[in-house]
Amino acid sequence: MTINEHLTTFAGLPIVEVDGEQEPDDPGAVAWRIDMEDFEADVSEFEAALEKVLERAGPGGPAALVIGEWGSSYESEFPAEFMIKNAARFSGLRALFIGEMTYEQCEISWINHNDITPLLEAFPALERLWVRGSQGLEISPGRYPALRELVLQSGGLPTSVIRAVSACDLPALEHLELWLGVSNYGGDARADDLATILGGRSLPALRHLGLCNAEIADEVAAAVAAAPVVARLGRLDLSLGTLGDVGAEALLAGQPLTHLETLDLHHHFMTAEMAQRVADELPGVTVDVSGQQNEERWGRYTVCAE
Repeated sequence: MTINEHLTTFAGLPIVEVDGEQEPDDPGAVAWRIDMEDFEADVSEFEAALEKVLERAGPGGPAALVIGEWGSSYESEFPAEFMIKNAARFSGLRALFIGEMTYEQCEISWINHNDITPLLEAFPALERLWVRGSQGLEISPGRYPALRELVLQSGGLPTSVIRAVSACDLPALEHLELWLGVSNYGGDARADDLATILGGRSLPALRHLGLCNAEIADEVAAAVAAAPVVARLGRLDLSLGTLGDVGAEALLAGQPLTHLETLDLHHHFMTAEMAQRVADELPGVTVDVSGQQNEERWGRYTVCAE
């Protein structure tokens, strides 16, 4: 399974194509999207598109920016230099999505990145950062006091990235979503590598935790069952992975989960009986056990790998 549709909203704002004909009433109340039609577009073309965003968004630049194909993303890392050098012109930027592509543009595990630390440092007021793909992705531990939402979507998230996120000082982070992926595409983490995140001390504001798209979903569920951070979550998301009856049993046998508003387990390999049991034992919790998969036919698989 793959990502085959683009988002229509981001950061609560409707997405408007910078090269489209739509003229929003308030250019500061939309998320502007850049997407190079030519998969091999030169960096200069991408930078020209960023200039156009600045022109259309008005003073302070866009509040939210969605970047799709930047040109040869399957072999060229995200060209962040223009944004970093012109950070003052993007002073209003609060939400950024890098790599919002479908599989037809670039498979998730083929999207190339680099160290995103310079971007975070250039935009200290950034509140939301989403990144799709993890090939070459790096982040240095640091203090990012404004960041409230961090989403890393991957077919295989390296342990080095998880440990770096764990070592960051993120006092305002409310929403953390990590797509752990599979070992064949670099997802080499084990549950122990999530210990700092699950301990919760480094993330005092966390209310939404997603450990998604995981080949080791049963192992993650067992670790989550005893994790201190869970007691203060409103939403727990273990969807898109290979969760089966063993992982679900561990969740139910662990700490109480009845305080949750939402438990998202969609796309799973639980039996129908176990899925129903999870829902029955968590009255008052919105439990999503949709998307039951047939292990006997294909084996277990995550939603996104390649």
